[in-house]
Formats: sequence, C-alpha cells, structure tokens
Amino acid sequence: MISGRKVLAVIPARGGSKGVPRKNIRIAAGKPLIAWTIEEARRSKYIDRLILSSEDTEIMEVASRYGCEVPFQRPAELALDDTPGMDPVLHALDEMPGYDYLVLLQPTSPARSVADIDGCIERCEENHAKACVSVVKCQQHPYLMFSPQRNFSLQRLVPEAVNFHRRQEYPDFFLLNGAVYVARTEWLLQSRAFLSDETLGYEMPEERSLDIDIEEDFRRFELTRSHLSATGYI
Repeated sequence: MISGRKVLAVIPARGGSKGVPRKNIRIAAGKPLIAWTIEEARRSKYIDRLILSSEDTEIMEVASRYGCEVPFQRPAELALDDTPGMDPVLHALDEMPGYDYLVLLQPTSPARSVADIDGCIERCEENHAKACVSVVKCQQHPYLMFSPQRNFSLQRLVPEAVNFHRRQEYPDFFLLNGAVYVARTEWLLQSRAFLSDETLGYEMPEERSLDIDIEEDFRRFELTRSHLSATGYI
C-alpha cells in the first residue's frame, strides 16, 4: 500500500513461449527464471498482493512454490501467440477487483530490483500520474540512424539531427525495457493501455534492463549476475 492506496502486482507467464521453449521456468543462474521476479516483488514495501496469470499448470506450480499467489488459471484463449498483451492484464483486474494500482512485472526481466519496482510506484504516486513505465537510455543513438530509400539513399530517422555536430550535445533518448509497468487501475480499465501522453518514465541502468528473449540472453544474465550481486541488487 502507498498513501493508503492498495497495490496489486501481476506476473504474466504463458507456457507457449517460442524463442526459448518453456523459458519462464527455465533455470537461469540457479533458479527458474520466474523466481527472480517473484523474489524481488515480494520484497516490495508497497505491493499488497502478488499474483500469477498463467494458463500453464507447471508454471503455476513453480510460481506457487516460490511464494507467488495463483488465485485463478488464465483462460487458454488469453494465452495464444496473437493474444494482445493487455488482455491478460484486464482479465486479472476483472478477477481481482478493489485495487488502486496495478503493477505488471514480466518474468523475462530477472535483473530488475525491488528498488526499480518501488521507485516506479513512487514516481507514479508522487506525481499524481496515471501511469509510469521503466525505460533505459538508448545505447545506439537515434541521431545516428538512417532509413534506406528506394534509390539506396539514406534518410535520417530524426531530421533535426542535422543541427547537431557533436555527440556530446545529443539529447537523451529512451527505450521501454519491459521491466516495470505501473498504472492506476481505474485509468487502465478505461485506457486499456499503459502508454499515453500522460505516462511517466522511470530510468533503469542498462545492466538491470536485460530482457530474456533468446538463448544468448540467458548466458548474458549468468555473466552479469555476479556484478549485480556485488552491488546488492540481487
């Protein structure tokens, strides 16, 4: 709870991942991938209830073993390859009414810390915002990007980049890193999206913004975990 407002956290984890089969419960740095998210979310000082949304009984069992509530089984039609990402979120809100904030935590962001989770919630509350999402600074700057044209010429992705001659003068650009999504539930039910002109950003460092999508990402997490442990984030 934050400022008297109740907070529900949802971990969405379907069984049919394609890039890495069964990746949500694949062992990553010594434990199932989903366990990293569960353990950090349970350390939050604001989350009142942490639940799983999944259609997969094995994922449900693993999540429960690591301390995540499994109050329902997601309908199979909400776990298809082409299911919009918001549909399971809205389903969870229908199943679990009475909360002021919803926090969405993807299990594919194992390096995210409780400080990131609580920081995103705090930014939303302190600024009276409708939503706040985690972002990471672009490593490849958009001012250096071009799109190819039919005649093989290159067109700047950001036209105003022509006015900047020194990289040190470039403004910051950010990407969604998929680690933390926070929104007021009443607004979320109406907007049916986390992103709008009213959404705030919460910056996370590159080292905690890893998104597990392919086999190589598991190896990257193994390599970065020791550094994160040394700094107290895992």
